[in-house]
Amino acid sequence: MTISVGDKLPEVAVMTLGADGPAPVELGEKLKGRKVVIFAVTGAYTSTCHSAHVPSFVRQKEALAAKGVDEIICLSVNDPWVMNAWGEATGAAGEGITMLADSSGAFTKAIGMDFDAPPVGFVSRSKRYALMAEDGVVKVLHAEESPGTCEISGGEAMVAAL
Repeated sequence: MTISVGDKLPEVAVMTLGADGPAPVELGEKLKGRKVVIFAVTGAYTSTCHSAHVPSFVRQKEALAAKGVDEIICLSVNDPWVMNAWGEATGAAGEGITMLADSSGAFTKAIGMDFDAPPVGFVSRSKRYALMAEDGVVKVLHAEESPGTCEISGGEAMVAAL
């Protein structure tokens, strides 16, 4: 079942790259009592994700903060090393956007946003979406129909929705 507005996000561990290597991040704890935007990409360094999706949230970081957003998280079914390097390459990490790896795809599958596209090498990847959750409950959800587009899931659309 795909996640909907009003649903509570699952309390699943995702990964970050800490000073001592990969470290789990309990998403439920990170969301508790906070207003958080999570945007998911089909893959780090892929064309639309790299040139459109991440930059849109970098551009809109201050506008989202002005709307009360405590944190912006970029999530991808990649490993924490890739997400760390990608955060540095895009400048997202330097702008304070949290880059998290859903390495096993557990979170993505739990919210029904997983898909496969073997012809382009995508197996168990995340659909492109952006959501805003307050205290772990989805208040805004913008899911793209096509993984190659970034229209309703971009930073500007999230600012407009808030």
